[in-house]
Amino acid sequence: VVDTCGTGGDGADTFNISTTAAFVVAGAGITVAKHGNRSVSSKSGSADVLSMLGVKIDLEPSRVADCIDEVGIGFLFAPLYHGAMKQCAGVRQEMGIRTILNVLGPLANPAGATHQVLGVYDAKWTDILGRVLLELGSQHCFVMHGLDGLDEITLSDRTRVAEGKAGVVSSYFIAPEEFEVRRVARKEFVGGSPEDNARVTKEILQGRKGSRRDIVCLNAAPAMVAGQKAKTLKDGFRLAQQTIDSGAASEKLDRLIAFTKKA
Repeated sequence: VVDTCGTGGDGADTFNISTTAAFVVAGAGITVAKHGNRSVSSKSGSADVLSMLGVKIDLEPSRVADCIDEVGIGFLFAPLYHGAMKQCAGVRQEMGIRTILNVLGPLANPAGATHQVLGVYDAKWTDILGRVLLELGSQHCFVMHGLDGLDEITLSDRTRVAEGKAGVVSSYFIAPEEFEVRRVARKEFVGGSPEDNARVTKEILQGRKGSRRDIVCLNAAPAMVAGQKAKTLKDGFRLAQQTIDSGAASEKLDRLIAFTKKA
């Protein structure tokens, strides 16, 4: 089971990159337990965009488990699983800035995801959280920070990656050129309201090409490796492209919407 998640708090207001990538990963046959929340410091959190897409986000935990088993992807709405964090939700939204909960939230996947891909808002967290995830039982994890400030693999600069496996964390940098995609300015990935971001997600999953698709495929790549569908990040990137082109990624979204509506 893989979780694709970010700390948020990078102040970039991008469209929902890791949420879109989750459907690509699931479309490749990897089981995804997507853990997320409504927006705290951005315009659109994962829960906001999924709601706008037609996904019922507040299913009972037992039904989410059924959804993950049947569809291959499920959404775990954080406030339903973390009572203490729920008490902080209103204050966090009023503050509108990142807090330690941005870091703690992604570490507390209720499904016990054994493989994790985590984007962080500051490079100082990559190695630290890589080690923490291994201590928490992760079998294979990736923690990334774009040097342009994104809590994602970025297309406008290099990305620092900490990869944890077999008890060891290795750190390295990757660059867009390694994946044969061009660098573009960070502003290309700025999103908008949940409605705007839902439209972007649907367009990408339905095959629209461009830099937004490229950044989604880049961020799906580590999960393809962690989920043992690809041996290298380059292979994972290519598999992500193929998964979108085959229609499998879009189908996962349709199936998730259908399941949650009848649940």
